Amino acid sequence: MTSIEQYGDFETSWCPGCGNFNLLESLKTALTQLDLAPHQVMVSSGIGQAAKAPHYMNCHMFNGLHGRSLPVAQGMKMANPDMTVICESGDGCVYGEGGNHFLAAIRRNMDITLLVHDNQIYGLTKGQASPTTQRGQVTKTQPDGAASEAFNPVAVAVAMKAGFVARAFTGEQEHLTRTIVQAVEHKGFSLVDILQPCVSFNKVNTFGWYKERCYDLEDHDPTDWAKAMVKAEEFGEAIPIGVLYRNDRPVFKTRQPLADQTYAAADLKALLQSYA
Repeated sequence: MTSIEQYGDFETSWCPGCGNFNLLESLKTALTQLDLAPHQVMVSSGIGQAAKAPHYMNCHMFNGLHGRSLPVAQGMKMANPDMTVICESGDGCVYGEGGNHFLAAIRRNMDITLLVHDNQIYGLTKGQASPTTQRGQVTKTQPDGAASEAFNPVAVAVAMKAGFVARAFTGEQEHLTRTIVQAVEHKGFSLVDILQPCVSFNKVNTFGWYKERCYDLEDHDPTDWAKAMVKAEEFGEAIPIGVLYRNDRPVFKTRQPLADQTYAAADLKALLQSYA
């Protein structure tokens, strides 16, 4: 049985009170519950505070460019389908710089899990509005309030009929752990948009703000697309957390994964020489 200690205990550079701590703990706990050893797990990330998470885990990892964590994750899965591949990214990184990759990943439906550290602000680059910042919210670089409408990632994912769409909150850690377990177990693309406080730069969406509004989707049928769309649009005074939508779309698979192919040294030498 895998133990959480196998994933290591590292000193972090996160601010005290950051939601990333609970998220990291929930991820390690979920992997332990799934009995996945560190060598069976690959984590990709982009740039930002969320992207540091794989640095604090004893497993395979790769930092991509800003907004490019999903292409890396898909490449990992194509090369070795037996690997459990998890992508971690922030709301700015994956919904902003990587927005088109987000849409493409939903369409492709590879068997990977995307965990989004959604604090509704750019936390690493000192507090400008992110795609999920609510319109009118004052930030360090938007003193008159954010001018654009907020991007709703779960509504977009449900509208595109992504394989698995969930929302969670780092203040409900057991619920978050269960949601991550379900996301990893799902065969196909899984999105978990995880609400978390940024204690340094977001003074609006605080731990208490989320705690007052988040409620568990206990009696919701995640296979009902129309009802899932209604719940996905719900954000403000009440925020549903849990599995919003789920289906069993065909999973994108690689015909000849690189991990299953073998080559003789002579064949590789001949191939290299052909480029001389």
